[in-house]
Amino acid sequence: MRHRLLEYSIAWLLLVVFGLIVLHAPLTVYVGTQWPALELVVKGWKEVLMGLAVILLIIEASRLGKWKLFTQDRLFWIIAAYAALHLLLVAVLPGSSLAEAAGIAIDLRYVLYFALVYGFLRLYPTYASSFLKVGAIGACIVVGFASMQLFLPRDALRVFGYDSSTIAPYLTVDDNEAYIRHNSTLRGPNPLGAYATIVLTGVIAAGMHFGRTLRDKRIKLLHVFLAVGSIVALWISYSRSALLGVIVSIALLVGISGRVRITKNSVMIAMIIAVMLSVVGYMACDTSFMQNVVMHNNPSTGAATDSNTGHANSLADGMRLAVAQPFGAGVGSTGSASLFTDNSIVIENQYLLIAHETGWLGLGLFLAIMTNILMKLWRRRNDWMAKALWASGIGLAVVGLLLPVWVDDTVSVVWWGLAAVVIAKGSGHGTKTNKKAA
Repeated sequence: MRHRLLEYSIAWLLLVVFGLIVLHAPLTVYVGTQWPALELVVKGWKEVLMGLAVILLIIEASRLGKWKLFTQDRLFWIIAAYAALHLLLVAVLPGSSLAEAAGIAIDLRYVLYFALVYGFLRLYPTYASSFLKVGAIGACIVVGFASMQLFLPRDALRVFGYDSSTIAPYLTVDDNEAYIRHNSTLRGPNPLGAYATIVLTGVIAAGMHFGRTLRDKRIKLLHVFLAVGSIVALWISYSRSALLGVIVSIALLVGISGRVRITKNSVMIAMIIAVMLSVVGYMACDTSFMQNVVMHNNPSTGAATDSNTGHANSLADGMRLAVAQPFGAGVGSTGSASLFTDNSIVIENQYLLIAHETGWLGLGLFLAIMTNILMKLWRRRNDWMAKALWASGIGLAVVGLLLPVWVDDTVSVVWWGLAAVVIAKGSGHGTKTNKKAA
């Protein structure tokens, strides 16, 4: 029973992180505004739980003599090298302690969570269903509240302490009050759009896999709720990068499903649709919606500097710095972590952000980790969830070209956590247990 207590403790630590991560933003804002002295402490609750899980997992793997499950997997070695590089840079390029701590948390938390879930489920694969249930509940909370925001006052989140000094209760498209961008329970509209990409891709993949064979009415209702809710979440986020990610993800799903055959008729139909969309786009180019939401370029309203210019300037700065600093500028030198320094730098590109902090080597290691995970998902593509995560992973990788998509803890922990669950399910290893999983 004592040994099972260790197993249960690891499971609960990881499941609590996976479940509460969708409420991380409102919880931390509320606690931070009510009890300011606890602000930094409460922001790191998930990292503390992960740290405890690391210690317990090391003890459990040693007790079971299962270290080969970790040492013989190349992915664990690449992750270890990526983490070691961060620690080395902290030692070689010392800076603000708070910035370095924040940088390590932002850069490594989702990679660490993947390793923890992947490693734990290789020892105890029966817990996989628990993670999937918790993930489904979290998705219902996020897209459900997003749907409610259609009817709530735009600043309803102020009751939790949201304001300009914490998290804005809502944003607008280039300061145009006619187009309100909502957050749901995430830190902003763009993370909400990225999260909706994961959910919508999963629902579509499930629908393509099960089709009309699904008989359980409750599961059908859940699929409809998540589908409608994720579309609403995507819409109210007004996130162009997320829309691009969804398009890429769905196109990949359809492409690998084997249901689309390239024939003369299909090519003709595709050409006709392309021409029709081009005509519609041209006719709509002068409309308010097109100018504000799609182009972000309405000369009569909006901010003095639109988001297009901001993205372009950030991209140019990021590329210049990446070329000038091949070994990186140090952990915590960009993004929200750099707010703790005297030189705050914002780079709106996931890969240039990593290159800025950890250099070309760090970027190479990160790409190796991401590629390895996507390849493992691809090998399991007969599993509809593996297919969905593979497609949404590539979609989010495209979003990363426009935004630091993995910086948001909810989006990164959810996708990387689910990827770990699916990959571990097909690993073929595990420790037998007599009791039902938690």
